[in-house]
Amino acid sequence: MKEILMSKILEKEIVCGVIGLGYVGLPLAVEKAKAGFKTIGFDIQCEKVDLVNQGINYIGDVVDEELKQIVESNLLSATTDFSFIKDVDFVAICVPTPLDEHQQPDISFVKNSALEISKYMKMGCIVVLESTTYPGTTEELLKPILESGSGLICGKDFFLGFSPERVDPGNIIYKTKNTPKVVGAIGEDASEIISSIYRLIIDGDVKEVSSPAVAEMEKILENTYRNVNIGLVNELAILCNKMNINIWEVIDAAKTKPYGYQAFYPGPGLGGHCIPLDPYYLSWKAREYGFHTNMIESSMIINDKMPEYCVERAMHILNRMKKAINGSKILVLGVAYKQDIDDFRESPSVRVIEELLKVEACVDYYDPWVDSFKKNNLSMNGLKELNELVIKNYDLVIVATAHSNVDYKLIQENAKFIFDTKNAMKNICTRDNIELL
Repeated sequence: MKEILMSKILEKEIVCGVIGLGYVGLPLAVEKAKAGFKTIGFDIQCEKVDLVNQGINYIGDVVDEELKQIVESNLLSATTDFSFIKDVDFVAICVPTPLDEHQQPDISFVKNSALEISKYMKMGCIVVLESTTYPGTTEELLKPILESGSGLICGKDFFLGFSPERVDPGNIIYKTKNTPKVVGAIGEDASEIISSIYRLIIDGDVKEVSSPAVAEMEKILENTYRNVNIGLVNELAILCNKMNINIWEVIDAAKTKPYGYQAFYPGPGLGGHCIPLDPYYLSWKAREYGFHTNMIESSMIINDKMPEYCVERAMHILNRMKKAINGSKILVLGVAYKQDIDDFRESPSVRVIEELLKVEACVDYYDPWVDSFKKNNLSMNGLKELNELVIKNYDLVIVATAHSNVDYKLIQENAKFIFDTKNAMKNICTRDNIELL
């Protein structure tokens, strides 16, 4: 079977599938189709399926013209009907893996995807999980579901592996196409087959590891590394403020060292789907072994409290101006979780707004990338534009996201006071009304 599959892969005769057409899935589906593989995208949201089938793009990292071209060439189509899994040889699961209300892993989307695949998968099918999850998910959750639902045997009748997504929305250098992949599969044959497919799809290197668990842990390490280091620098930012030391100047000085140091920066918290969530997956799994990830959990606590800390700092700023935060008019600049993107998943800026509303501040926001947002019971529309009169109307401006297409000089010249949590105004010379995190 392996030899037959490898031949079909090299001839690009296999049909590829992607479950989940979001920030990870759609770019991957596009790259599969661009590589010459007929590709079917699966999603439970009719709106996304309809847009894909019309060749209309909704993901920043996908090029509009490329999506339109591959759809018109019948290389890519989308459906909500999972029975079409029967036509697919290689399927990647790219669904969300959020946390529930108790900060526990919610892998229901992964489980449901596996159940749907198991109903329709055929002999020789290749299944790869790309969604970030805890070590053991592929072998402990997916494998039993796929075997039970299909009646097929993993390693004999179908192949299973884990290849973690590596997506950095807004990164102008690294996209799905040129970012290296890691593959961990159940058995050497599965590893070779899955890696051969990715090597035909992407330009980046493919690193094969010994098991899905290694690949799952590797992904957790990537994002926990950032979480811990950002937690460190956030804690130092709080200390430096007490000591009247500029943490941004400290970091700029430290990063002149050509070895042994990588610069991380403080901010109002962590956002996006990976860095704020992945450490929770690891700490949850670690408890199964009676182990507590003390350093990781400490960094999580620090980062989770940054929105509240920023509101506390805003309160002190207003207090110096002899104003109570209750009733003060505050403008938050940016609700996207990072610079120059329209993604506000887990955005610390939204958390800042929520905390400001709790103390009854009057809050508006401006974000040139995000016209409106809805999170839980909070729904807001952003200001359409910034001008002198608008800016002068607020008691305090909080820079929560460092978008590059904002006129910070205009803001500095007209704002009563600015709390810059991202050092976005570092090039502004007049700084008598600016306070840094």
